[in-house]
Amino acid sequence: MKFATKAIHAGVEPDPATGAIMTPIYQTSTYVQEGVGNHKGYEYSRTLNPTRHALEQNIAAIENGKYGACFGSGLAAIDCVIKMLNPGDEVISTNDLYGGSYRIFTTIFQKYGIKFHFVNMQNPEEVRNLVNSKTRMIWVETPTNPMMNIVDIEAMSKIAKSCGAWVCVDNTFATPYLQTPLDLGADIVMHSVTKYLGGHSDVIMGALVTSNDEIAKEMYRIQNSSGAVTGPMDSFLVLRGIKTLHLRIQRHCENGEKIANYLNQHSKIEKVYWPGFESHPNHTIAKKQMRGFGGMISFTLKGNKLEDALEVVKKVHLFSLAESLGGVESLIGHPATMTHASIPKEIREQSGVVDSLIRLSVGIEDSEDLISDLEKALA
Repeated sequence: MKFATKAIHAGVEPDPATGAIMTPIYQTSTYVQEGVGNHKGYEYSRTLNPTRHALEQNIAAIENGKYGACFGSGLAAIDCVIKMLNPGDEVISTNDLYGGSYRIFTTIFQKYGIKFHFVNMQNPEEVRNLVNSKTRMIWVETPTNPMMNIVDIEAMSKIAKSCGAWVCVDNTFATPYLQTPLDLGADIVMHSVTKYLGGHSDVIMGALVTSNDEIAKEMYRIQNSSGAVTGPMDSFLVLRGIKTLHLRIQRHCENGEKIANYLNQHSKIEKVYWPGFESHPNHTIAKKQMRGFGGMISFTLKGNKLEDALEVVKKVHLFSLAESLGGVESLIGHPATMTHASIPKEIREQSGVVDSLIRLSVGIEDSEDLISDLEKALA
């Protein structure tokens, strides 16, 4: 099946009891058994719930994977992945990582003996130079948050295979509509489902997808043992959201391109970060592994003054000042004081997250109205 067909139909069957075309919200904690061990595949909703199960199958299908698992948040999904490792294992990741990922790596798991390296992943040689017998995982984020850097997934997968490590790709920004990391050699795909997959700013959820039987077994064991699962109502909402994912992402991409080009010509803008520009350092890699460049854009103001950035994010009207991204409505954020505030200033600035950096999540409104909104704020 092609993507749009899978998004609408994969994992979803008419309800056997009523014929309902939409997957019911199975708002139940437990299931009556006819006898000990004699049940219909469901025993307890932490372990498996029919609504969540349908969503897990759906997300696995659109990522071209075999197994999917949903969690209470994106960070809960990351937590599951790192729990597959052991003390003494090493993880290589990018130096411009999402602040929440950096925080869980360094403040939660580092003290249990897992070592994390943060490098410029745009250059595969920097990763290759760090690989050793203890390397267990390469954690890729592409495009990165918020610098919009592009990492070559295929190159990272080849490096990982050379040392027996896994590659996990945070595919939140691109979504499976624009990028399918498993097809490029990755072992695990992670999503903050809260963002584009849900798409309507009304759910907190994370997901993992893999085709590796060994990883899947561990993934489900940890999901059930740790219990950080998502509920049936949220699962229902995301199933509904994914049905229009392809249509929404097309519009996000169209609007993103128009706004990136507008900002790139503005006299008060120092630099625009968007992988669709031919001048982007890894534009050729983006063209190779992505089917579009998305609706996420970051830019810096001339002068690099914190007060100027705070003034711009305050003066917009259609762009709502808020954390998160990927909803139908446009959002604006200031990474240094919001999403990446947990990263020490000197480390933050080394990766480009300076005081004047502003991040946009371009929604699906009329692009002319969004550009007018930015024009007034920048004036």
